[in-house]
Amino acid sequence: MAEYETMKTVAGVRTAAIDEGLRAHMNKVYGTMSVGMFITFAAAWAISGLAMSDGQFTGLGQAIYFSPLRWVIIFAPLAFVFGLSAMINRMSAATAQVVFYAFAAVMGLSLSSIFIVYTGMSIIQVFLITSIAFAGLSIWGYTTKKDISGWGSFLIMGVIGLIVASIVNLFLQSPAMMYAISMIGVLIFAGLTAYDTQKIKTDYLAHASHGDSEWLGKAAIMGALNLYLDFINMFIFLLQLFGNRE
Repeated sequence: MAEYETMKTVAGVRTAAIDEGLRAHMNKVYGTMSVGMFITFAAAWAISGLAMSDGQFTGLGQAIYFSPLRWVIIFAPLAFVFGLSAMINRMSAATAQVVFYAFAAVMGLSLSSIFIVYTGMSIIQVFLITSIAFAGLSIWGYTTKKDISGWGSFLIMGVIGLIVASIVNLFLQSPAMMYAISMIGVLIFAGLTAYDTQKIKTDYLAHASHGDSEWLGKAAIMGALNLYLDFINMFIFLLQLFGNRE
């Protein structure tokens, strides 16, 4: 009986340690994501201010919005994502974090046009709506007992379809197609927010007992990247649907 009580106590201590570690891990994920978001929106706002002066595009504005350089700016964030995902195993956790923040700055350059196209008030309103929706979906993904891992392949296929459709519409410029892409995009990234949150949690629980701090550090960066992308894309699609243009 005494041996059973001892085993029970040890198991309880181990569970408490894992729970504490999980909270710290999730805090790091959300903290890293938040810093990335700040870098992105600060960079976007600053660059948009340099791109226009007295209602006219400056030389910088002409270069990043109208010259062939704009295609590099549009696709650079996508290249960053693929590069970080492919090479993170060769990086240290500290290097991966720096690369993530560099990616956030490049994303800010890519998104800078929203401060020119949309009113400041509508950007703030959509950002708040996105924040509330993201928080609710992420909390649900973290707390639900339902296994939603099966959503992954379906949602990733949806993302690939969105990327292809968005590239096609860069040339077609169809308002109806853009509306449909935005509606579907909101739903897909809403689902990904819950899915990615649960995956971050389950991945931690599966590896917590190994005590590999380097792996956990990289996992936190990748988790932050995934949730960052979910938020940014949901924000962009909602802005396209509900934002007021200048």
